[in-house]
Amino acid sequence: MSTSHQPSRRRFLQNVAAAGAATILAPSANRAFGYRSPNDRPVFATIGLRNQGWTITSKSFKFADFAALADADANVLAENVSKTEKAQKKKPDAYKDYRKILDRDDIDAVMIATPDHWHTKIAVEAMLAGKDVYCEKPLTLTIDEGKLIEKVVKQTGRVFQVGTMQRSESQQRFLQAVALVKHGRIGTVKKVTCGINGMIASPVIPVAPVPEQIDWDMWLGPAPKVDYRALPELREGYGGGVPLYSNCHYSFRNWHEYSGGKLTDWGAHHVDIACWALGATDTGPSKITPTKFTLPVEYKDGHPVVNDQYNAATAFEISVAMPNDVEMVIKSEGDNGIMFEGSKGRFFVNRGKIVGKPVEDLADNPLPDNAIEEVYGGPVSANHTANFIEGMNSRKQPISDVWSHNRMLEICHLSNIAMRLDRELKWDPKKREIIGDDQANSFLSRESRKEYSINM
Repeated sequence: MSTSHQPSRRRFLQNVAAAGAATILAPSANRAFGYRSPNDRPVFATIGLRNQGWTITSKSFKFADFAALADADANVLAENVSKTEKAQKKKPDAYKDYRKILDRDDIDAVMIATPDHWHTKIAVEAMLAGKDVYCEKPLTLTIDEGKLIEKVVKQTGRVFQVGTMQRSESQQRFLQAVALVKHGRIGTVKKVTCGINGMIASPVIPVAPVPEQIDWDMWLGPAPKVDYRALPELREGYGGGVPLYSNCHYSFRNWHEYSGGKLTDWGAHHVDIACWALGATDTGPSKITPTKFTLPVEYKDGHPVVNDQYNAATAFEISVAMPNDVEMVIKSEGDNGIMFEGSKGRFFVNRGKIVGKPVEDLADNPLPDNAIEEVYGGPVSANHTANFIEGMNSRKQPISDVWSHNRMLEICHLSNIAMRLDRELKWDPKKREIIGDDQANSFLSRESRKEYSINM
């Protein structure tokens, strides 16, 4: 930030410190609204820059100044340093090791877009270092990681936004969907179906030389130490320039070691909206039943028996028993989006449309004028980062808080555990543990490599 902005920034930090010391952040009832002066631009840094990392960074230039970037891939880091310098007319510092960002007193907040297995360690350490956090979805690799993040948010008083952008963007279709349900336009909700697509299986992926620009040990981080694997064929389009099949860039989503397949990728979006509409953002299911599914490799005791192919489910249909006798179905077949069904009708919503008779009826019987703002908790932010900075200014939680996110993500994690063990799971939403199944409960956490454990 330029010298001329330093007084404003200093006041900003003083106000943040004062508010943070006096506030214990609670779930979404403490939502944030409004900006401080536009001269009070916070200083950000992004950790993890490929694809979504650049997306959230570039969407934030109008609100914040980026002082530093970090990535374990030197080529990705250099490319994004160049693009950031061009966009903001000032070159950010570049680091392979994100901890150098956390050591800096001039950085107010970090944006995290690493692979999922890195999210919790960086987020916790950033909060302990006094940074507010914007972290991409899915927030965690395990259920217990979510509990730890909640604990540290309360302990530190930091503001934390999860990158589930459907809560702020997508032309407000999802907000309208939530409002339709909450205003009784489909009567009593009976069923909600989340279509989240499946994944393709992979061929056998051989051990390959690590690309010279990647620090493979750093990329693996908390995950088990394994060989780099890749086939030479390159991916086209989104994620282009990387191998079509690998255990690294882009394809990490297909491995349970680093992610949770489509259940935590698209599930983190659509299950979130479904839970929001159902009023289930502070509770959870009672039962998870995998009615049909396909795992691409053989499993034993919940673990894949081979390490040279993708191991996340390629196809699935999961039945989830939600409060008030609502059935949630999460499936890989059909249109990507959410179908709400009730005693008076049904409608479907995704990023491109919202359709059904309850939607058509709005022409003659519109929702109340404040229905969307009532759902959102105030004026709707068209940009997810803007809502995050509103929270930084007011020291109140943004729209995608960690509590509601973790509650819905527990459904996705439990679905994966149920498929890996091939059995129904009963869940206690108060204790947040699986009932009467010690083996299944062992999957609620995961041991990190010692040298990459969380620094508390």
